Amino acid sequence: MKTLAKILATALGAGYSPVAPGTCGTAVAVPLVWALAALPAWQFAIVTVVATAIAIWAADVADRAWGTHDCQKIVVDEVVGYMATMALVPRDHWAYLATGFVLFRLLDTVKPPPIGWIDEHMPGGWGVVLDDTAAGLLGMVTMIALDHFGAIRALAGLG
Repeated sequence: MKTLAKILATALGAGYSPVAPGTCGTAVAVPLVWALAALPAWQFAIVTVVATAIAIWAADVADRAWGTHDCQKIVVDEVVGYMATMALVPRDHWAYLATGFVLFRLLDTVKPPPIGWIDEHMPGGWGVVLDDTAAGLLGMVTMIALDHFGAIRALAGLG
């Protein structure tokens, strides 16, 4: 089970990147989100919740196996955070995928409240994953607003 947890926690190895492993973990999520673009929002939300539960387990087991807390190699939290960011907007166009990527990475890096608090105060796999989930939820709200006001469509030249 430790091996499976490490494979999942590192997003199939993306977390082993010597440069920007969190960005690499988020990059793994982009084709996954695009592949699930045809799912209605409610089904995509269910997949995201299940993936988040698996991520919490994998992060917790991997951290304990490595004797760390929030090890840099654990990037499954970026995968589920990006999935949350993309939950309620179109997931089948490059402009939405790219905007969500940049927005999520910004929020995950800056960690505005309450994201930073979650990161610092929640133990184990919960803390590892839920701060990114919070960043994803804030990203989702921002993406909805950007979509509502046509900013992403304008970026893509879609009018």
